[in-house]
Amino acid sequence: MPPLSNVTAALESIAPLRLAADWDVVGLLVGGRRQTVERAIVCLSLTPEVAAEAVARRADLVVTHHPLPFRPVARITEATGTGRVLLDIVAAGIGVWSSHTAWDSAVGGINDQLAEMAGLSAVAPLLPDVVEPRSGFGRGGDAGAATLGDLARRMTAALGLAGVSVVGDVGRAAGRVGIVCGSGGGSIDSIVAAGCATLLTGELKLHEALEARADGLGVIAVGHHASERFAMDVLAARLAAAVPGLDCRTAAADDDPLAWIGPMC
Repeated sequence: MPPLSNVTAALESIAPLRLAADWDVVGLLVGGRRQTVERAIVCLSLTPEVAAEAVARRADLVVTHHPLPFRPVARITEATGTGRVLLDIVAAGIGVWSSHTAWDSAVGGINDQLAEMAGLSAVAPLLPDVVEPRSGFGRGGDAGAATLGDLARRMTAALGLAGVSVVGDVGRAAGRVGIVCGSGGGSIDSIVAAGCATLLTGELKLHEALEARADGLGVIAVGHHASERFAMDVLAARLAAAVPGLDCRTAAADDDPLAWIGPMC
C-alpha cells in the first residue's frame, strides 16, 4: 500500500498548496503522515453521508474539496454535525486532506475546466501566480460571438442542469468572461477591473446580483455544487493515475443539498 506521503505529494503536484488563498485551510487536516493509503474517496463536501460511505468502504483517506474542519473548533463532540463527522472519521482511522482553492487555481483545475466547458479562447488567470503564470486566481477568456443566453445554455447542457440563474440581457454579447468557481459574488470588482463583460460562477447573493447589474456585468450562476462537483471526478482520476496501487474514486453520496422543485415534480 502506498504511504500517505506519496499520496499527499501527488496531490500537491496536481494542486500546489501555495496557490491556495491566504484565508483557506488546506493540506492534511486529520491524520498522521506515517499511515498507508490503500483506498481514497474524493468528495466536494465531507457530509455525514460521505463520512458513512468512507467508513463502509474502509477508506484510508478522504480528499474533500471543502475543508472540514474549516473554522477553529473549541470542542469535538456529538453535539454538532462537524463533531459527529470528525469523531466517526477519527474512530475509523481515516485521514482528511483538502486542496480547496489550490485546486480551483491550478493548471487544469476547476476554473480551467469550466473555461473549457464554456468554449472560451485566450484563457488566462485573472491574477497569475508568480511562479507558474498559467495558474492563479480565476480565469478570463473570450466567448467569441456567443451571447449571454448562448453561454448560459451551453453551461446548462455541459453540467446537466435544469437551468441556471442569469443577471443581464440574455441577448447581449457575453464578451470576455471571468470565471470564479464556487461563490464568486465577492469578486465582482475584480472581474469588472479585469475588463470582463460576464461573470461565470457558482452562486452569488441578491445584493451581489444587484451590484453586478448596476455595473453592467452579466452573470451566469450555475449553483455552487454544480460549479465544482464535476471536477472531483477529474481529481480522483488524476490521483489514481499518479499513485500506483491506490484505489481512488469519488463518493456516491456527495450530492447537492439543494434541489429544484417545479410544478411537475
